[in-house]
Amino acid sequence: MVQDMPPIGGYGAVQYKRNLPARGFRPVTLLGIVGLITGYGWYRLVKGIRERNELAREKMWGRIHLIPLLQAEEDRDLVRRHLADQAREKELLGENIKVYHSDRFVRPTFAATPGEVTK
Repeated sequence: MVQDMPPIGGYGAVQYKRNLPARGFRPVTLLGIVGLITGYGWYRLVKGIRERNELAREKMWGRIHLIPLLQAEEDRDLVRRHLADQAREKELLGENIKVYHSDRFVRPTFAATPGEVTK
């Protein structure tokens, strides 16, 4: 029996691919778009961080500039309390007794104590 052989020159090419148009953007284009969006997001993030740091610095300097005012207010309150304490002491004892051995001003410490203590 004679074996069946291909024709001389071979068979024609078999078309197995589909000729469909590519959908959407090419990968390089998509990568570029994603890169631009990410870059814009980082730009806004850095801009926001810088703005927040500037506001924090402004808040800190505002508080630093208020310190002398607050210190003066506290000093006035201490002088008022000291003079009231001296007047109360003179009224009770008849004279002002020096507690310390020097004329140096010692900042008093006032502690709030409860009126009634229960045991």
